[in-house]
Amino acid sequence: MKATIRKRGKKWYLFVTDQGHRYARSIGSSEQLAELVFGDRTKSPVPLFDDYAHKWLRQYAEIECKPSTVAGYRSVLESRLVSVFGKLRLDQITRNQVKDCLADLAKAGLSRNTLRNTLCTLRGILNHAIEDGLIDRNPASRLGRFTKAGSSTFEASALTHQECKAFLKSTKEVCPDYYALFLTALRTGLRRGELVALRWGDIKFGNNDEDPNRYILVRHNYVHRKFTSPKSKKPRRVDLSRQLQAVLLEVRHRRMLAAFASGKTSITDEFVFPSPEGSVLDPDNLVKRYFLPTIEHAGLRRFRFHDLRHSYGSFLIQSGASLAYVKEQMGHSSIQVTVDTYCHLIPGANVKWVDQLDSTLSPQQLATKMQQSTDDEFTGSGQRIENAGGGGRTRTDDLGIMRPSL
Repeated sequence: MKATIRKRGKKWYLFVTDQGHRYARSIGSSEQLAELVFGDRTKSPVPLFDDYAHKWLRQYAEIECKPSTVAGYRSVLESRLVSVFGKLRLDQITRNQVKDCLADLAKAGLSRNTLRNTLCTLRGILNHAIEDGLIDRNPASRLGRFTKAGSSTFEASALTHQECKAFLKSTKEVCPDYYALFLTALRTGLRRGELVALRWGDIKFGNNDEDPNRYILVRHNYVHRKFTSPKSKKPRRVDLSRQLQAVLLEVRHRRMLAAFASGKTSITDEFVFPSPEGSVLDPDNLVKRYFLPTIEHAGLRRFRFHDLRHSYGSFLIQSGASLAYVKEQMGHSSIQVTVDTYCHLIPGANVKWVDQLDSTLSPQQLATKMQQSTDDEFTGSGQRIENAGGGGRTRTDDLGIMRPSL
């Protein structure tokens, strides 16, 4: 086979001769011929990781993600990734460099969750680089096993019923204006951003305390001084208990009287738990000015505001609520999150199942029950007794289970 390139007029042609046959194909202009021979030298070079990562934050994360998520990405970049990969071009980052980075972070004592968040951020940035045609593979893909070093320092901590009572009692003395807020946190599991963003129009009280159609529609969140949707990015309905219904109705009655006195006709769009100035209550101020002083006044152990939410989930499971119901009330993305987070918070729940085996399989207890229900003489395991139906004989084995005699 023989190939030649010739110019005909303003175009270049490729001529190929193969086994006596000649083929011709137009290549195009001189610029297209140069690109074919020497490659496209007009393309911009692959950017540095530092430049592309911050561009990714602006053009993707800040548009598609919640402010708290963006803040997390930015923290990971500035504290862990830019120092390692910042001065490298995207196509210079290798898989071994990513492994070394994770290994160094693990040796520094960072938790498994921190390693996972670091890897997810890096992988997400490089995936976008692939979509932009800057690299052809992701060196951070399928490295999940390298984030298993170390252990997570977070563990959900639920309050006991006695701690909840002491906490609420102290709330009435330290900050009575926010007693309803803390009761709402314990009876609904709302996050603090969801609590401060709650408006009266989001609450359905029902006709009376017997009406089951009473709930809170959680559709707002307040994070990093911005209003946004809940964490799941969709509203959820949280049922309203009778006690909480009565407390919130009392608060609403006082607010409505004050509003009517000032000439207002509705409080539907007003915050349920505003700041002393009437604006949105800052979640950080809520913790510093009211939550922590209440704990100290009650003499309780130091727990987090988010543990009020964990307590709600734990109490629901303890009371016999299904995991599916708990998932919907908490607004979890999947039922696996509910299982992993809250099932271990039930003290002694698993022991009760084991104890029931004693009552169902104990030969001594079975013998006692049989003595109360029949006049036949029963002396122990393996003793034959007459069947109540007459004719057949049965025996009890070593586990106390009735079996037919052979």
